[in-house]
Amino acid sequence: MTDAPQERQTLLDENTAAHIAELFRALGDMSRVRIISVLAEGEENVSAIAAAVGISESAVSHHLRGLRQMRLVRSRRAGRQVFYCLHDDHIVDLFKRGLDHVLQG
Repeated sequence: MTDAPQERQTLLDENTAAHIAELFRALGDMSRVRIISVLAEGEENVSAIAAAVGISESAVSHHLRGLRQMRLVRSRRAGRQVFYCLHDDHIVDLFKRGLDHVLQG
């Protein structure tokens, strides 16, 4: 005799589902994904990110503001420079898993 089927996991509440959708919406922009790819390698300032991604510093700043609001990146001030890095290892993992999925496609 087989065990009873496992109970289905409770559906996400609306608030949690909205936050997850917002996270994936933030990752739904090619420039933001490219910025995250730069920051996955380590901390950088806006100028270095702009040079690596090939978009203007003002566009990078705009994207970083949104990524910071989503807690995907954080900033650190050193004198007049502001350096950005990914918020935590979860973001690095999420990016690398997405990259692996696409490359193995």
